[in-house]
Amino acid sequence: MLVRRRFLSFAALGAGAFWVGPHLALANVASERRFVFVIQRGAADGLDIVRPYGDPAYAALRGRLAGGADAIKLDGLFALHPALVELGRMYAQRQALFVHAVASPYRDRSHFDGQNVLETGGLHPYEVKDGWLNRLVALLPQTRDEAIAIAATVPMALRGRAPVTSYAPSGLPQASDDLMTRVATLYDADPQLHPLWAAAMDATTLAGHGATKQDPASLGRLSASFLAQDNGPRIAMIETGGWDTHTAQAPRLAAQLKALDTMLAALRDGLGPVWLQTTVLVATEFGRTAAVNGTGGTDHGTGTVAMLAGGAVRGGRVVTDWPGLAANQLYEDRDLRPTASLDALIAGVAGESLGLDPEHVARALFPAAPPVRPITGLVRA
Repeated sequence: MLVRRRFLSFAALGAGAFWVGPHLALANVASERRFVFVIQRGAADGLDIVRPYGDPAYAALRGRLAGGADAIKLDGLFALHPALVELGRMYAQRQALFVHAVASPYRDRSHFDGQNVLETGGLHPYEVKDGWLNRLVALLPQTRDEAIAIAATVPMALRGRAPVTSYAPSGLPQASDDLMTRVATLYDADPQLHPLWAAAMDATTLAGHGATKQDPASLGRLSASFLAQDNGPRIAMIETGGWDTHTAQAPRLAAQLKALDTMLAALRDGLGPVWLQTTVLVATEFGRTAAVNGTGGTDHGTGTVAMLAGGAVRGGRVVTDWPGLAANQLYEDRDLRPTASLDALIAGVAGESLGLDPEHVARALFPAAPPVRPITGLVRA
């Protein structure tokens, strides 16, 4: 069978940029469960997102970024950034949890290389040519000929043998019915363009109203509009950028986290009862330095935090083998030391989310790595 990957750039479906260039990608598989992967491009500061306020070394290392009483207490060691109000409520409802001191196998602190390792599931940059999310799609029976990606380009994590077509929300005015009819007639007899146009129209129909807005709430609602439908996709990837906070981190990260919080809340609300069958994994390529730099920011680091949200999550906890922040406990004398494998987290969460054997998922998603022992028990069966 010919495997096709389609990239649509019709003006009526033009790519838009909002929230520092987020994109949404989705895949159709035969399952009633939903799995959403949110990537934070730019290395999000896990020590600011989930703050280890109970660690004796934290306040001195963080200085102005240590935060205050407005943080959302999670337990005796950790507090959540105050911008994550809705995520804090999910945590209180046991629908969110955090995995701290986690990292992919990558250690060299380059954004592009780190993102490639995260998305491909390799040990080294560019050694694996397809994405782990595409391989996850391939493990499940597909309900139709191909998957769908809502993005200006298909993210690396979704590239591979499983076919993906693309759709991007637009900030342009809605095209008139007359124009759409004329274009459809023009492409009707064309053996190459007609299938592309038909796929685009199918995606537009699934998206429904509100697909042209370019803000976090609209992205969450758009994601939900696809995932909630009986004939819609079951796997989604959302790309977010802007997490590289070398300067003025306090206001910049607060804005980013508020946007993420808004998007997750809109996704939850838009899914309605389907939220109870949904797992959202939020992860970044690596963390940031434990100490603050001279411009009120942090530099590229190693260990960070990953977040889980959804009605299927066994939440209300911070999962970690906390390494500590004392000088002799830091990785290379500067970073949060990783004690958990992001690959193991992905394998366990993706497997349990979709009713698959996590061990089998680990072998399929991370074939270049030594045997990965999945982190399980974080998602309800």
